[in-house]
Amino acid sequence: MKKNIESIFKAHLVPKEVYKGGKNIPPTDKKIYKLSSNENPLGASPKAIEAMKTALDKIDIYPDQTDIRLREALVKDFDDQLTTDQFLCGNSGSEVIDMLLRAFINEGDEVIFSNPCFLPYSVFSRWYGAHQVDIPLLAPNYDLDVEGILNAINEKTKVIFLTSPNNPTGTYIPKSVMDDFMARVPKNILVVFDEVYRHFADAEDYVTALPYVLEGHNVVGLNSFSKTYGLAGQRIGYGYTTPTIANYVRLIHKPFLLPLTSIEAAIGALNDTEFIEETVKTVLEGRTYMAKAFDELGITYWPSQANFFIIDPPFPEMEFTDKMMGEGIMVRPVSQFGAPGKVRITIGDAEANQALVRALTKII
Repeated sequence: MKKNIESIFKAHLVPKEVYKGGKNIPPTDKKIYKLSSNENPLGASPKAIEAMKTALDKIDIYPDQTDIRLREALVKDFDDQLTTDQFLCGNSGSEVIDMLLRAFINEGDEVIFSNPCFLPYSVFSRWYGAHQVDIPLLAPNYDLDVEGILNAINEKTKVIFLTSPNNPTGTYIPKSVMDDFMARVPKNILVVFDEVYRHFADAEDYVTALPYVLEGHNVVGLNSFSKTYGLAGQRIGYGYTTPTIANYVRLIHKPFLLPLTSIEAAIGALNDTEFIEETVKTVLEGRTYMAKAFDELGITYWPSQANFFIIDPPFPEMEFTDKMMGEGIMVRPVSQFGAPGKVRITIGDAEANQALVRALTKII
């Protein structure tokens, strides 16, 4: 009996939802403000750009075999609270997610996440045959359903994804909630705490994964250089965790994983404190400006701790997106992220934010 190649395809890789990143600015002579992908409103760190230029003379040879130089720079960035053994680097935060799932998930295991959330949690876990368990954020404020998550845990649960600030809602997990959750989650489960927007969080009770890592919990703090540092095009990210977990996952770390330009750019960006401070200042000022404008225009939105807002648009999401594009503003519908009917709007620089408000005023 003849069989075709499809007969040995993995059943769990049958096409379902596929993560699609935000669109780039289309070719046009018209001024377009891209407020759809949560990119840095100021561009890239000047020190990162300079470091990349210097590295161009060496791109004919292989880069560092390991990520040790970047891990050493990260130790310094975390004020020596962690060691080099506690960091994992990859080509974007998304690749770190992929490495963690490859290291911990077998077919039939369960992964828990809470929609609305970053789609790769479910898409990537499906690649490895995991069963996805969605414990949705609680209406109306997109709060974490701690009891729902804890009650969903069983002997097959291996990984739980938490996100703070959360993409696409901009909401966060208060420290008291995290303290309670980490005290009750079983010790044989990996908690992936996605904190890629942490620099923009200014709530008094905001917390990162760091104190839980220092206490020895099985948690990974997931980070990216795409937002605060302006290196989205370089695709570089990292996680930090206990030495036991990091050294285990490093067993599947490919040699020469990180491009030379990415390594140098990331190290340069970590040293650019002036750019980081200016980026955060721009975002926080823009966040205040946009919230005030939404209030004045009667637009429903959720308070944000990130560099974007999620809103309930006055028209169906695609109609609203098209109308905004007609005014030169790119925004992101987020039904794919588990928030049907909602739209995410990135905070830009002052010029972009003012253009956004003009467009909103016109179409509303």
